[in-house]
Amino acid sequence: MMKYMKNLTKAIIIAGAAMSPFLVVNQASAETVLKLSHFGAKTHPSHIAALQLAEQVSLRTNGELTIKIYPANALGSPPEQLEQTILGAIDMNLPTQGALDKYEKAFATVMSPFAFRNYKHAHAVLDGPFNDWVAPKLEKKGLVLLSNWEYGFRNITNNKRPINSPEDLKGIKLRTPPEIQLVAAMEAAGASATQIAFPELPMALNSGVVDGQENPISVIYHYKLFEIQEHLALTRHSYNSMVNVINKSSFDRLTKEHQKILMEESKSAGQLMRKLVSEQETDNLAAMKKAGLKITEPDLAAFKAMMGPAYVRIGEYAGKENMEKFLSMIK
Repeated sequence: MMKYMKNLTKAIIIAGAAMSPFLVVNQASAETVLKLSHFGAKTHPSHIAALQLAEQVSLRTNGELTIKIYPANALGSPPEQLEQTILGAIDMNLPTQGALDKYEKAFATVMSPFAFRNYKHAHAVLDGPFNDWVAPKLEKKGLVLLSNWEYGFRNITNNKRPINSPEDLKGIKLRTPPEIQLVAAMEAAGASATQIAFPELPMALNSGVVDGQENPISVIYHYKLFEIQEHLALTRHSYNSMVNVINKSSFDRLTKEHQKILMEESKSAGQLMRKLVSEQETDNLAAMKKAGLKITEPDLAAFKAMMGPAYVRIGEYAGKENMEKFLSMIK
């Protein structure tokens, strides 16, 4: 990881830099500067991957194309960042499918509970038929899909009791993002779902407003949620990933060669993030267990059996045709 945190080119500027205009072009040096905003912490694999992207793009274009990185919601909340990217105030962003489905409902299918067997299955679908399906739709919204990165399978933490079956979720107040897929899945499993903004989550957990939450292992670890939670259940109930997108006008203004390099390095950075997330999960779990977090591995069959109502709700939101097309892809 430290390999990508050191010896970075001067083209990489981390959060705290002054905001620059849309697609800045430095006439004196013929340098084009793209702004990349994301919500990951500076220690999170997403930021490490973003640093590699910026470094490699600068190296391969001899500094003609550089990227300024603004991590940890420096330019606004995730929905605000995505909206600004569509409008052109920010050039590049790393939203999840849960954010993108507000603009294109086909993305709403990805987070359906227990849709993917494992990471390999998810990557094959998203990089293949799903990408071919949604990329043209996204361009109509003003975004170019560069590549799929990573986020991970989501798991449940709480301060009430160990979770070994859906029965154990009854009466537990769980924080979820506002995505209908996660709300529907948690409620179908028996929990009480409450939507709270992520920055407010630690306080909500500490004060007892909610008993628990659900997120990928990397988020639970890097945001130190395990320090304020007693139990972790490896439910892996929903998968989603960050998606590297760029404002279409910003992309169209680049030379063909720079477009090619950007797309290639975006995919390479996505592969790095996937590798880091996968490799770090085991280490993160071991570290959290050592810190006192109690971890259970429930039999997921009982959880899957309760997801019928969730699929009905998600299908209504995503659209019947979209859901049918997605389900045909994952089989």
